[in-house]
Amino acid sequence: MQSLAGKVAVVTGASRGAGRGIASVLGEAGATVYVTGRSAGGNLTQPDLPGTTIEETAELVSARGGTGIPVRVDHTVDAEIASLFERVGRDFGRLDLLVNNAWGGYEDYLQRGGHKSFDAVFWEQPIERWDKMWTAGVRATLATTKAALTLMFPQRQGVIINTTLEIDPTFYDAALYYRTAKLAINYLTFGMAHDLHQRGGFPIAVLGLAMGWMRTEAVLENFRQGLDPIERLKETVSVEYGGRAVLALATDPNILQKTGKVFRVRDLAQEYGFEDVEE
Repeated sequence: MQSLAGKVAVVTGASRGAGRGIASVLGEAGATVYVTGRSAGGNLTQPDLPGTTIEETAELVSARGGTGIPVRVDHTVDAEIASLFERVGRDFGRLDLLVNNAWGGYEDYLQRGGHKSFDAVFWEQPIERWDKMWTAGVRATLATTKAALTLMFPQRQGVIINTTLEIDPTFYDAALYYRTAKLAINYLTFGMAHDLHQRGGFPIAVLGLAMGWMRTEAVLENFRQGLDPIERLKETVSVEYGGRAVLALATDPNILQKTGKVFRVRDLAQEYGFEDVEE
């Protein structure tokens, strides 16, 4: 495994799911990982789902060999985002990697029918789901990146990875709110990379990472409740699979050649030669 010893990372939305898996792998590589999210101190943002807190994820990071630092941050609140990076600056004076994984719109996920409600026609979906995805997802990615750059600009280096979904805008298979928001993340990735590298001259890479269908707590609960046929479980990947992709990208000396693009985890696995974890 590549080493991130001495490197400092921030992983947002890391109390569960993809964020937890990414933080864990970075910890195993020896990184110091600031684990952020709203589920803290035993208070879960999605109490209907099996889940953890940022403190538990941070403990896992440390147990795997890194240093986990939990910081409760609501990434819809600019002052909390600013406070996070001010703390990172005081503690280490640097930031090497930002993983934007915070998201919204999953509240009451199971009560509303799980993924089936996500696939409902748009006029049957709650409009507050749209609002949360754009505020706690798209806007949070932009606001968090802007704040993180205050640490990356002085060192003139850094990697920013936005977890997302690979989307062909000419193909539609429902989940309109979710897919529209993820398409915005992809364009944000392209635009941020262009501004940073082409217009700003900063050697800071911004990439999108399409995670695939992961065995998150929500997905496993769907299977448990019979909302998904159990035979489809074999089509899913672990939450750490994406973490291995993040690690490969963060340690690639030629990462700027990829800036502005969206990559699938499974394609990066072939390119960099890593496999999914066994569970």
